[in-house]
Amino acid sequence: MTDKATRIDLFSVRTVPMRAFHLTWMAFFVCFFAWFACAPLMPLIKSQFGLTVDQVANINIAAVAVTILVRLVIGPLCDRYGPRKVYCSLMLAGVFPVLGAALSTGYESFLLCRLCIGAIGACFVISQYHTSMMFAPNVVGTANAATAGWGNTGAGAAQALVPLLLAGIMALGVEQSSAWRLALVVPGLAMPVMALLYWRFTQDSPQGSFAELRAAGIAIDGGKKGGWASFRAACANYRVWMLFVTYAACFGVEVFIHNVAAIYYVDHFHLSLKAAGIAAGSFGLLALFARALGGWLSDKAAARRGLDVRAT
Repeated sequence: MTDKATRIDLFSVRTVPMRAFHLTWMAFFVCFFAWFACAPLMPLIKSQFGLTVDQVANINIAAVAVTILVRLVIGPLCDRYGPRKVYCSLMLAGVFPVLGAALSTGYESFLLCRLCIGAIGACFVISQYHTSMMFAPNVVGTANAATAGWGNTGAGAAQALVPLLLAGIMALGVEQSSAWRLALVVPGLAMPVMALLYWRFTQDSPQGSFAELRAAGIAIDGGKKGGWASFRAACANYRVWMLFVTYAACFGVEVFIHNVAAIYYVDHFHLSLKAAGIAAGSFGLLALFARALGGWLSDKAAARRGLDVRAT
């Protein structure tokens, strides 16, 4: 594809790539906020539903298990339909399990909703896909890392802000048993708003939507094979598996901490819900600068030594 941006004009939204840049990290932020909004509320939910330690563990496993499968599917969907349609569809679909969690009546219904909410975690794939379509190789590392990092802070923000939101709702006279449910409505309603903005102000590539480009006979991404052909080729490359292990050790641990930190701090250190949320949120909020810095260093290293140094 041509017309990819060769620089990041951070404070501009005039160009197609920069609009995609900002709306991508915002959508990522909203999705991650919704994905982990339940986590800081787990001490209350555990008490209200009478959950056992094993049941809490099952809920935490469900929260991340399905995203593995959805991420495998979401990539080929982006190849076929374009990131704009897929992202908007994912956010709209995510509304139902998030609001469903607020209406849960016990372990089984909450477990099912938490499992379905995990699909929202596939937003990472779309975000990276979309920014890769918009930015040239000299800055794509920085663009991908910045959108991922700033979006990733949605998880930390959820840990810190949802308990405060809960306290605000309770200050209005709402009982705790209902207040946590209302707190979950906020991310549930934020997703369709974000989907509307994403649909209105972004496009699949600098040249236009995938449907328009295909109708005009223009090859997308240089006519490379996409979908399952790319997936099979990736699985046959040992470098992909090396990156898989590295990513699992890094992001996998982060996701685990997001799910268990708040309830751990409450149960073992007897922190208040607000204090536990702020402590747990500090992990996710580090991504605000850490990922962007890593992407910038990656671009600098790649300019000198190529892909090997970038991967290292």
